[in-house]
Amino acid sequence: MPTIITTEQVWNEIEKHFFAVLGMLTAKGEARTAGVVYVVRDRQIYIGTSKEAWKVRHVQQNPHVSVTVTIPKRIPFLPFLPIPPATITFQGQATVQQGDEIDREILDSLFKGMEIDDQFVADSCLIRIEPSGDFITYGVGVSMKTMRNPEKAHGRVSVS
Repeated sequence: MPTIITTEQVWNEIEKHFFAVLGMLTAKGEARTAGVVYVVRDRQIYIGTSKEAWKVRHVQQNPHVSVTVTIPKRIPFLPFLPIPPATITFQGQATVQQGDEIDREILDSLFKGMEIDDQFVADSCLIRIEPSGDFITYGVGVSMKTMRNPEKAHGRVSVS
């Protein structure tokens, strides 16, 4: 029996973290992934990147993407024991927003500690992802012991 999890629980987990794996297709239909740093605003995922990044070209050619958020797991007092991360996976539609369309607060949040001048903004863009369908979870809202049983450790809930 899968884990009973709510949409709110999943969004709360996504908002607590900042690293995900973005899945996309090349123009030739070849699968590619990239590790990305993200922020969440109004249930949209924002990824900052250079206008010249290959992921921008792939998203512009095919805006249907997948995202997997990894959630590190640790055993208190035994941090050296390897534990697989919990995950939240979903699909969505991505759009590329150019520098002059970017909300400054989102830029500041994505590029903390970096100097964000006019040239940086001109060279940057955001990939905005609107999640759709369902969240597929593994190990979210369950104990680490329960994570050992795939039937009990996975969950599924609508993104909205």
